[in-house]
Amino acid sequence: MNLSPIIIASGGANLASLQFALERLGVIAPVTESATQIKAASHVLLPGVGTAQDAMTRLHAAGLVDVIRKLKQPVLGICLGLQLLYSGSDENDAECIGIIPGQAYRFPQSAKLPVPQMGWNALKRIADSPLIAGIEDGDYAYFIHSYALPQGTYTYATSEYGNIFSAVVQQDNFFATQFHPERSARVGARVLSNFLSI
Repeated sequence: MNLSPIIIASGGANLASLQFALERLGVIAPVTESATQIKAASHVLLPGVGTAQDAMTRLHAAGLVDVIRKLKQPVLGICLGLQLLYSGSDENDAECIGIIPGQAYRFPQSAKLPVPQMGWNALKRIADSPLIAGIEDGDYAYFIHSYALPQGTYTYATSEYGNIFSAVVQQDNFFATQFHPERSARVGARVLSNFLSI
């Protein structure tokens, strides 16, 4: 299999750890803002940490929003990257890429459930997707986020933090996880391996 994946330079501090996770699978994935490289890649990863507005500002400045919308190869959004694939976010009323209809909401703050959610949380499969082949109900993944998408038409696995939210989504060739596969041990490695096999 001749793979040439790339990671979109969308900002955030998890780029190196994502590269290391892919290297453990035997794959080198450069980080780039080059539209030419992105269009030519076998697989495209869209990670994100921080605010939706900042990430969208960076993508617009690099001229990548329309490029991402038109990609036909497999694309994987990670954490904020999942939210960016949707229509928008309640965070500063950010307008996002708009591939999947829906609006990210902020978790309600409570004494028992601090925001952001940080740590391991169980997954529940609700539909089959090649991204989660081999992942079982109750498997744990690592989350760190304040915003989430409700369960909907494009949800393939959920998790729960006060209420049920989308943990894995898919729309055609666009896949995404709200959790960080690069921090999710065996489950995360399987998700990344599955993605590279699509």
